[in-house]
Amino acid sequence: MSVKPGSPSALFAGPFALATLSVPEGPAFPALVTPDAQVLDLRLALGDAQVTAVSLLEDWRATLPRLRALAEEDRTDRRPLSEHRVHAPVEPRQVFQSGANYRQHVIDLHVAHRAADDDRSEEERRAEAAEIMDRRASEDLPYVFIGLPSSITGPYDDVTLPAWAEKPDWELELAAVIGRPAYRVSVEEAMACVAGYTIANDLTDRATVFRRDMPQIGTDWLRSKNAPGFTPLGPWIVPAASIADPDDLRLTLKLNGDTMQDESTKDMIFSVARVVSYVSQTARLLPGDLVLTGSPAGNGMHWGRLLRDGDVMDGAITGLGAQRTRCVAEA
Repeated sequence: MSVKPGSPSALFAGPFALATLSVPEGPAFPALVTPDAQVLDLRLALGDAQVTAVSLLEDWRATLPRLRALAEEDRTDRRPLSEHRVHAPVEPRQVFQSGANYRQHVIDLHVAHRAADDDRSEEERRAEAAEIMDRRASEDLPYVFIGLPSSITGPYDDVTLPAWAEKPDWELELAAVIGRPAYRVSVEEAMACVAGYTIANDLTDRATVFRRDMPQIGTDWLRSKNAPGFTPLGPWIVPAASIADPDDLRLTLKLNGDTMQDESTKDMIFSVARVVSYVSQTARLLPGDLVLTGSPAGNGMHWGRLLRDGDVMDGAITGLGAQRTRCVAEA
């Protein structure tokens, strides 16, 4: 799908963003996009026909000033964004996903799943849950699992709902994009490893999250989250320097025009830095990798309304633009 100049999807913070685009019948290529919805083909601008978003991120410290300079130049080889298809901005080698990371969301879950013999008021149960969240933030560790790059699709592509997915749901998330190798970095060092940010919608089939045949095993993230197209990503990577505070951004998701999620990343239990640092204690983060930071309250299970054929999801995060995806039932 192309984007019309001046549409909300063409706006972002800062002087430029990094995208992956294509023209009809042409291959995907990395591009510099400006806020006025103009595009510069980085293969031509950098004189490298093999350049990709990942290769740019692999040398991000050198790449960033070059992109800044290109954004400031008065060039005649820019083209309208509307002439291009927008793909996921990067093809990561690894995807790390944080769960149960929004305070209000987890409190809602705690209250909703009360024991049969719990006769306390909702106010009492919420107070208990809030105390648990505060203690978790100060004493515990983030909860992170692994996703598959093959689940990623573009920010305007249709999403196929598999026939086996009985309860497909949405989860809008802030995604940090890694810009340098990171292994066992401290919380204080973590943000220096983040090249920028983008939008992810981490779709989940609630019916397959837990294994019914093997309840002792627990969650089945492979089946519930990794169908092809279950992670719409983008539309672009906005450099970290253009985002004043990633822990103070507004996430909104609308379903067919109705607001379902509307929350600030201030509500995260663990900050971007803490999640990135935590992942790096076990895994070696690579340039282009994604670290998803969790989703706030307001998913389909909360509303009792899950995804179905023809639904349109509009997701936006402050300074990062917006994505629109339509759900299509598998034939």
